[in-house]
Amino acid sequence: MTISTEDIKKLRDETSVSIGKCKEALEEAQGDMEKAREILKSFSQTAAEKKSDRELAAGIIVSYIHSNGQVGTMLELNCETDFVAKNEDFISLANGIAMHITAMMPENREELLAQPFVKDPSNTVDEMINQGTQKMGERIEIGAYSRMGVLDSSEA
Repeated sequence: MTISTEDIKKLRDETSVSIGKCKEALEEAQGDMEKAREILKSFSQTAAEKKSDRELAAGIIVSYIHSNGQVGTMLELNCETDFVAKNEDFISLANGIAMHITAMMPENREELLAQPFVKDPSNTVDEMINQGTQKMGERIEIGAYSRMGVLDSSEA
């Protein structure tokens, strides 16, 4: 089956995964976009597993304060190098996770990772991190985080 350039571009635009991996996923899925998305998720999981023993030596701390000024989160997101820590996609992922924690109030890290991501409920937070690992080529992991609210003692 021949996969069109338009289909590859559409999948890449949706997922931000490399053109080569998008083409590979579409070929394996015989052109079925939904199957290709699932295949890309498995590619992301595999990529994250391969990098799981790498040392985390860099990262960033971000904060998200909800527009009402009543609740917010401070998050440490770790990676392997300063190069990735300064990457716009990495920073965007960190900001998205901080917003997610603020909105969804996970009790602990395991619950956080299993929750559907607030900005893309078709993926869990863990899957979003795995996609970031695949895209940026480095291990990514949530470090410390704290959620606070006015007259609220919800902290993780």
